[in-house]
Amino acid sequence: MALEKEVKGHLHPINQIVDQIVSILVEMDFQVVGGPEIDNEHYNFDALNVPKDHPARDMQDTFWLEKNTETNKLEHLLRTQTSNIQIHFMEGKQPPFKIVAPGKVYRYEATDKTHEVQFHQVEGLVVGENITLANLKFTLNLFLKKLYGEDIEIRLRPSFFPFVEPGIEVDIKRPGGKWLEVLGAGMVNPNVLNNVGINPKKYSGFAFGLGLDRMAMVKYGIDDIRYLYNGDLRFVNQF
Repeated sequence: MALEKEVKGHLHPINQIVDQIVSILVEMDFQVVGGPEIDNEHYNFDALNVPKDHPARDMQDTFWLEKNTETNKLEHLLRTQTSNIQIHFMEGKQPPFKIVAPGKVYRYEATDKTHEVQFHQVEGLVVGENITLANLKFTLNLFLKKLYGEDIEIRLRPSFFPFVEPGIEVDIKRPGGKWLEVLGAGMVNPNVLNNVGINPKKYSGFAFGLGLDRMAMVKYGIDDIRYLYNGDLRFVNQF
């Protein structure tokens, strides 16, 4: 009687890119931490210096889960970014520290080739004395070259995020010459440090958020983010 051919499982490309990214950052002395996917306004918005009238708080961007029956206000939500983890981590702690926090995030937006309602991020945070934008640029360049190779072309552009000042966006050049945004970053806004009891006159820091799905697309030549979530084993078995 012939034995059936052994079938081996495969790590999903998202799991592969998470393992690679976390391994690189751990080599760079980052500590891996986690946090809740269901959170509240304080950790997802308020403590991160997101204004009360910011569009991200609206129903078109955030999955709100329930109302407070006393105030009739929407409170609990599916986190829209892994930045909530840095607030949980920093509360009650004093620098220096370097953390990396991978996880799922959720946004109520239209799905297309580069957007999904559920996707993955890795949050990086460094806080200490005399941390500058030069430290952030060096860290990102070193990290991205370790991940993609020395020949990867990287572009930094000015941008705005409420929790950092100044802020930047980082693009990677894809085959064919097109640029794809893969992460946002910047110097931690002093208001964020104040909100967790850290003196911004003594300490400074930088933060960055990586879009893991897009980084996997660049790494493995995937041209549609929806392939990552359709459950087709023929796709996963390629990896």
